[in-house]
Amino acid sequence: VQLQASGGGLVQAGGSLGLSCAASGRTFSSYVMGWFRQAPGKEREFVAAISRSTTSIYDADYADSVKGRFTISRDNAKNTVYLQMNSLKPEDTAVYSCAAAYRATITSTPSLYDYWGQGTLVTVSS
Repeated sequence: VQLQASGGGLVQAGGSLGLSCAASGRTFSSYVMGWFRQAPGKEREFVAAISRSTTSIYDADYADSVKGRFTISRDNAKNTVYLQMNSLKPEDTAVYSCAAAYRATITSTPSLYDYWGQGTLVTVSS
C-alpha cells in the first residue's frame, strides 16, 4: 500500500483545513487508517483513526487534544481517508502523516501501522 497525503498549508487560528490521504491498492477497505502528527522537536503523536469496514458504518478514535474539533472519515470507493480540522490552534502546527494498519481493530499505537505516507505540513498562525 502506498499512501499520499495532501492538503496541508497555512491557516489562522480558529480556521479550518482538510487533509486527504490517497491509497493505492485494491484492499484499502481492509485497513485501519490513522492520522499522526509530529511537531518540531516533539515525538510523533496519534491524532485519529478509523476502522475498516465494507459497509458505511465505522468506528473512530481521537486524541483528547483534537476531540470535538477534528473528524476522520474514509471513502473506500476512492481509496481515500480524510481529516477535517476545525477550530485550529497554534499547537496543532505539525507535519501530519497518514498510516494504514492491516488489523481488525483501530489503534493509536504507531508501531502497529504497516504503511506510512509522507507528511504534509500544517501551520496554524496565532
